[in-house]
Amino acid sequence: MSNKNTKMSLSKATNVAEEINNIDTTEKKTNDRISAKKKNVPNSKILNLIKEQQQARRDAELKADEEAKENQRLQEESERKQQEEFVLLEKKREKKREAKKKRIQRQKQEGLYLTKEQREKHHRAQIQFESIGIHVPPRTNAQQSDIQKRILYNDFQKTNLSSITTPSTEDEDSWDENSDEENICNEDSVQTKDILRAPVICVLGHVDAGKTTILDNLRRTHVQDNEAGGITQQMGATNVPLDTIVERTKMSRKLISRQGDFMIPGLLIIDTPGHAIFQNLRSRGSSLCDLAILVVDIMNGLQAQTIESIRLLIDRQTPFIIALNKIDLLYGWKSNKEKDVESVLEEQDSFTQNHFEKRYDEIIVQFAKQGLNVALYYKNPNPNEYYSMVPTSARSGDGMGSLIAMIIETSQTNLAKHISYTNELQATVMEVKAIHGLGTTIDVALINGCLSVGDKIIVGGQEGPIVTQIRRLLIPESNQELRDTNQYENKDKVMGTCVVKIAARDLEKSLAGLPLFIARNHDEIDYFKNEIELILTTVLNSFKLKDNGVYIQASTLGSLEAFLELLKIQKIPCSGVNIGPVHRKDVLRASTQLENDIKWATILAFDVKIEKDAQDYAKTMGVKIFQNDEIYNLCSMFVAYQNQLIKENQDKYRHLAVFPCKLKILPQNIFNSRDPIICGVRIEDGFIKIGTPICVLSKDMCIDLGRIASIEMNHKSLDIARKGSEVCIKIVSTTNETAKMYGRHFDKDDILMSKISRESIDIVKAYFRDEMQESDWRLIIELKKIFNIV
Repeated sequence: MSNKNTKMSLSKATNVAEEINNIDTTEKKTNDRISAKKKNVPNSKILNLIKEQQQARRDAELKADEEAKENQRLQEESERKQQEEFVLLEKKREKKREAKKKRIQRQKQEGLYLTKEQREKHHRAQIQFESIGIHVPPRTNAQQSDIQKRILYNDFQKTNLSSITTPSTEDEDSWDENSDEENICNEDSVQTKDILRAPVICVLGHVDAGKTTILDNLRRTHVQDNEAGGITQQMGATNVPLDTIVERTKMSRKLISRQGDFMIPGLLIIDTPGHAIFQNLRSRGSSLCDLAILVVDIMNGLQAQTIESIRLLIDRQTPFIIALNKIDLLYGWKSNKEKDVESVLEEQDSFTQNHFEKRYDEIIVQFAKQGLNVALYYKNPNPNEYYSMVPTSARSGDGMGSLIAMIIETSQTNLAKHISYTNELQATVMEVKAIHGLGTTIDVALINGCLSVGDKIIVGGQEGPIVTQIRRLLIPESNQELRDTNQYENKDKVMGTCVVKIAARDLEKSLAGLPLFIARNHDEIDYFKNEIELILTTVLNSFKLKDNGVYIQASTLGSLEAFLELLKIQKIPCSGVNIGPVHRKDVLRASTQLENDIKWATILAFDVKIEKDAQDYAKTMGVKIFQNDEIYNLCSMFVAYQNQLIKENQDKYRHLAVFPCKLKILPQNIFNSRDPIICGVRIEDGFIKIGTPICVLSKDMCIDLGRIASIEMNHKSLDIARKGSEVCIKIVSTTNETAKMYGRHFDKDDILMSKISRESIDIVKAYFRDEMQESDWRLIIELKKIFNIV
């Protein structure tokens, strides 16, 4: 029994042990699985990061969807607004079209409507005003209506002229040039390409490029030799007849279309000053210009005024031909003015041709830098894209025929419409001049229209518009410069284009540089007088004048503006201006500067005469008058006068002038500690001169030591020593007080300085400004605070 129980107990124990082993095995496997899972499962931080990334991705996708929806909405809204704006714009355009139709209909009924052709005529009339920077106010309805009625009447006349039959053979003998001219003059607005006027040719370029010499070669004159300083000072004009053109172009007739068929009656050539300060005169000249000749020195290429002239022509859209002048200066040049310049170039030696090609290529590059394509006239691939260059020599005459032929060809083809004749008056007063036997006359450039003896004209004057009647019309001889001739031909009537001298009453105070008008009735007289007053007032008010400055007197409006530009460059202020001769009243105005500074009580008179009473009054008042026909010399005369006054004042006030300085004592170089104090110093700031008063601030006390009697450096005497120098000075006491002593009254730690005053500062400002530097003025400001100077 017991054995059986024992066996049962052993089996139970074995079963329990197996169960325990099974449990341990299961736990082990479970633990292994858990540990494996732990190895593969991320921790909480990684899980959170993954969640954040997933959330950010979802947010980004959501934001992208919202932006796409918003962009779509904005695009749809923009399209909708554009559609609405387009509809509104169409409505506005329709309203404008309707309003325009009504306005045109109303203007036609009132006689105020202008056709396109009439508007073009009006625009050309405005060019003359705009060329001098003047905005002309619009006419009143009454004035416009009156003018419109006249235009309509003339158009009616023009229409009826076409129906007039040609004169019979028996009446042809009674028709001559004068009667034909009279018929044209009597038609007020005739303009047709069948009748071409003489084109206005402007000559521009750098100073001394040979502009006037080219004209002298053409005219067989010597104007350039008579110019002040050999430089053109005023605009000049020359009438070149057709006979001269035919003669000078005989070797280059192939350049002219239809083998030399001349359609123009001649040329009006305007010579303009070339130096920088005459930009305004060139502007006035080019405003009248149909075609320009740009003179370029082949040896120097494009220069300052050449580039400025190019800009001027491009801005005003003026066509031009380039004269490549001074080819006679090429090495080994052989002249032959009887042949076309193309042939002359081909006949030159190889080294001369190489020299020409080298200079020509350099000039092409210079023009390219200005944005222009240029080519020799006989190699020009496209005249609409390339500017033609004609090699010329004003001295030998080579290329002159080719140049004139190019002018004629361009005028008769590209410019035919522009230079078609019209009777709409366009005239400018170029110069006022007194002629023996005629009195005071005016030189007028008549571009369009005609002038007759007896016409009532309105011109600008020194004291307001001048209304007078033409007594004589004088034309200079053919090829004669108007400024350089005394022989004229009397005319009863002249037509544009030409330059004409007008003799009339009351022209003594007339002004050059302003337009000339013809009045037919009293209403037009008043209107054009207002126009002249507006132009003159606007121009004179545009000058920037100063309270202190010189008084300027010039012969023309253009030269006045040019002179002011030169004074601006020279930094010379101007207090007053006037045009015409110097009168007593001008001296009186200039004398007001005597209260400020005697150097400004000066009149600079350019190319004008001085009245006798004005000269006497100037001597009495102490006003200085400088007169010269060359603008640079006049400016140099005033600068020399200024320097003379400054030198005289410096000599007069030098003993009162105190210049600023701060000195550091060199204690190892004390040679004498009592009067006279001789010691070495280092100039810390400013500069010292012999006679400079020296003081020292010691214990808040200003101690006067005396004046510097001598300055030495390396045993050499000096008159002046500047900042940074170490020099030995001798200070001599100038008072009866006890002499100051180094070591007792001051020592090495004290700074020596010049003792300035209000009076000395004013003297330095007035007469010694050129000896001061910017740092010296800063030191004066510092010393003013130390010495309590107001």
